[in-house]
Amino acid sequence: MKKLKVILIGAGNRGKGYTKTMLDMPDKYEVVAVAEPNESFREFIRERHAILPEMCFESWEPLLQLGKIADLAMITTMDRDHYAPTMAAIAQKYDILLEKPVSTVPEECRRIALAARENGVRIVVCHVLRFTRLFQCLKQLVDSGRVGRIISVNHEECVGNVHQSHSFVRGNWGNSTRSSCMLLQKSCHDTDILRWLIGKPCIEVQSFGDLTYFKEENAPAGAPEYCIDGCPEGDHCPYNAVKLYLEDKGSDWRVTATRVENPSDELVAQALHTNQFGKCIFHCDNDVVDHQTVNMLFEGNVTATFTMSAFTKGGRATHIMGTKGEIHADENNKLVEFFDLETRKTEFIDPNAEGELSGGHNGGDEGIIETLYDYLCGTYTGSAISTIEESCEGHLIVFAAEESRRTDSVVDFREYVKSLEPAGPV
Repeated sequence: MKKLKVILIGAGNRGKGYTKTMLDMPDKYEVVAVAEPNESFREFIRERHAILPEMCFESWEPLLQLGKIADLAMITTMDRDHYAPTMAAIAQKYDILLEKPVSTVPEECRRIALAARENGVRIVVCHVLRFTRLFQCLKQLVDSGRVGRIISVNHEECVGNVHQSHSFVRGNWGNSTRSSCMLLQKSCHDTDILRWLIGKPCIEVQSFGDLTYFKEENAPAGAPEYCIDGCPEGDHCPYNAVKLYLEDKGSDWRVTATRVENPSDELVAQALHTNQFGKCIFHCDNDVVDHQTVNMLFEGNVTATFTMSAFTKGGRATHIMGTKGEIHADENNKLVEFFDLETRKTEFIDPNAEGELSGGHNGGDEGIIETLYDYLCGTYTGSAISTIEESCEGHLIVFAAEESRRTDSVVDFREYVKSLEPAGPV
């Protein structure tokens, strides 16, 4: 069995998670180098994977200047920092596992796809939902023909109110000028899933949404700038930073708040006095939406609606309506419900009948790493892996949706794609 050597660029939460799965597959993967500006994160990866000190770098440039020293480059930097290392890794002929989004700029997405094609490089974007038992079950039902021809799909991304507060108000993705629009960061997963399930190109896109709740005007009377200073509503507020970060000792979010592995209570308290993770949820500099709906028309008059909302407990739900059958699926439920329009019978299908995958995103994080090995070794025969062109098409649906939301218009998706450079197919 061939062991694939891996270099890691960006050792934040996603990089740590994927490489931990690789560590659990020692006969398949070996992480041999890391580039990460945060010393605590970089040292964590070095120790976990026994990487030589001389193969640890503060930035990606000197690592990629070594030439191609491994089989795979994993790029899990922040959103706006994907393009440059990806293009440099393509030039070195690395195959790439790229955290989504591909880029925060539509033209850069297309340049990456074109460069990969010209250089014979395989890029797998981390559309981890494709590798969960649930969505693979839905794909198998659709491809089996039991649903018939898909007519409509309703899909929901229930972000979860606390996840919204942590990641998209206080956190790295709360401000679009620092990262990207929320629909791109959180839900290019979902436009990809819709395109994958429907199996037809998108034709038109329309979107509505706004930042409605998490803003200054909704702050309780007397709410201080920082929760730790004592808020009159603190005992009842689901977003109280003291409860979420200081009192919850086991929360992985403590690492995000402090930027230190295994932080002490003292470090957490210091962070809650000084950085945005300690701020009142209504006093942050966030500007991304807290709810958004996207209407899509696909070839063959297939209609799809997608709703992303913060005001939920979390999880995704999908309703597929076809000429022969109807599917209801929810990440928070164990069973998929299939209704046969001819027999009028309902069947409940357990997508985890063969055992649940472990790890993040309901097993998708583990699933993509397992599948990636087979794909790179040329033994994969499934349909979950997306080409970089397919990934970019899902991204461009997001960019078109943002264009629609900002301009209050219906966007002709095909004309929108034609307007982008470089020219040629997505």
